[in-house]
Amino acid sequence: MKIKKYGHACLLVDINGVKIITDPGSYSPAPDATGVAAVLITHEHQDHMDVGNVKAIQAANPGVRIISHADVVAKLKDAGIEAETIEPGQSVDVNGVAIESFGTEHAVIYKTSPCRNTGFLIGGELFVTGDAVHDVPSKPVRVLALPTGGPWMKLGEAIDYVKAVKPEIAFPVHDALYTDAVQRSIGHWMQPNFDGTKYIDLAPGEEKEF
Repeated sequence: MKIKKYGHACLLVDINGVKIITDPGSYSPAPDATGVAAVLITHEHQDHMDVGNVKAIQAANPGVRIISHADVVAKLKDAGIEAETIEPGQSVDVNGVAIESFGTEHAVIYKTSPCRNTGFLIGGELFVTGDAVHDVPSKPVRVLALPTGGPWMKLGEAIDYVKAVKPEIAFPVHDALYTDAVQRSIGHWMQPNFDGTKYIDLAPGEEKEF
């Protein structure tokens, strides 16, 4: 599995030639990939769902499937974008790659959750949480896209989440609010506290094999 990080929470995942984009939000450049089979959107916030970026992906990838929960699907429809609904516990097939939905709520920023949030287990290997480090998928996770920053979390919560999920590998996402220097150093704060999980840094624009 190859993963390219466009920035923040936007990833291009390639599993045996099946390309899937996650959360093409406003903190990331519009992904320039072609041959993309699906776009997965965890929730409606602008840093995860930028309508202009979604339309750019559609223009470059005719027939691409847009998949999210019902609230996002409704907002996309208002913008003239057709999308497919996936609900918690459901699974859809994208060219032989299973996409499974886990979780229902965005992390609490102050007192209440601001919106729905869906985490995605991609190909039975990669878990993309969106803005939540409280929902632990009921299946094993080999690779975790780990949020490391945001107005709703602290690093201790990220560490606890890794310990709860127990992935083999974790790499950072949701980190556009940090400077590059902080992004590159944050693993040094977390890795010593992990119980066997390997932390691999992934910078914006970088692609690695996992």
